[in-house]
Amino acid sequence: MTLQRKGPSIDFTNGFVDLTHGGGGRAMAQLVDELFVAAFDNEMLRQRNDQASFPVEAGRMVMTTDGYVISPLFFPGGDIGSLAVHGTINDVAMAGAVPLALSASFIIEEGLPLADLKRIVGSMAAASRAAGVPVVTGDTKVVEKGKGDGVFIATTGIGRVPAGIAISGDQARPGDAILISGTMGDHGVAVMSLRENLGFETTLHSDSAALHGLVAEMVAALPGIRCLRDPTRGGLAATLNELAHQSGVGMIIEEAAIPVRAEVRGACELLGLDPLYVANEGKLIAIAPAADAERLLEVMRAHPLGRDAAMIGRVVADAHWFVQMETSFGGKRVVDWLAGEQLPRIC
Repeated sequence: MTLQRKGPSIDFTNGFVDLTHGGGGRAMAQLVDELFVAAFDNEMLRQRNDQASFPVEAGRMVMTTDGYVISPLFFPGGDIGSLAVHGTINDVAMAGAVPLALSASFIIEEGLPLADLKRIVGSMAAASRAAGVPVVTGDTKVVEKGKGDGVFIATTGIGRVPAGIAISGDQARPGDAILISGTMGDHGVAVMSLRENLGFETTLHSDSAALHGLVAEMVAALPGIRCLRDPTRGGLAATLNELAHQSGVGMIIEEAAIPVRAEVRGACELLGLDPLYVANEGKLIAIAPAADAERLLEVMRAHPLGRDAAMIGRVVADAHWFVQMETSFGGKRVVDWLAGEQLPRIC
């Protein structure tokens, strides 16, 4: 159902967001109707309630929330809209869950071109439909010019965990194998290539993608997967440290086994960065019993989003919970946490 409103349609080609679009009146209702409901259209959203009501099956549910403040808003391989969908779905999927629904809250800066907002919402809607996970409720706020940076998006996702699945970051055990689904650092380098103070040419695109299909095949083949995690901010290094601390174990990874594209290595050398700490948005880490690792690797490589999957190391007993790397030169070094991000606002 489309609400009938008097007056001209919103000019999404030449217009700009103004404070009335977040003021709760006719202009806001028109923006919601002509942009958000039109783009995300589904039965639950069409009800136009302040919440979405839907049936759920018995079992364990998972919920996640996230915020997206990436700069620039558009980058090779995606934009803040598709990234918000992919990132939220992936956080749900890392529990081995089937994603069911999303919510989205837009914080928009006055003066943002309506054409940019329409492009972002359209991209977000396309990503949602492609993933089969609808945006069922949301919110819109507008802040004064200079009080934001184009648009920020906050999302929530919910999903259902199949019976018999108990994947968690505290389940890694000494002797387990560590696998990753593909090349590291693609997203971060693609975004950095467009930063005004860093700009450099690259053919690289972000790896932003929804991973729930890959996870479903992995879980079906090996329900006993211990841990899953997507290495976003802080990259592979920070995520392995998180898992090591959650599980109270150490980890040893092999530098030569970690797939990194030549473009990523070159950009990181140019910028003085370490690819292990660069963000990813379409890759995952899996920790599984060593006896099942080869089978899991086969399943991952058979999926389009896991064709470059690799086994990169092992979990060990370590009272200090260190992540260490065996280097290509035959030595060993600690892969420690960074105090902060190498580069902020990468997702």
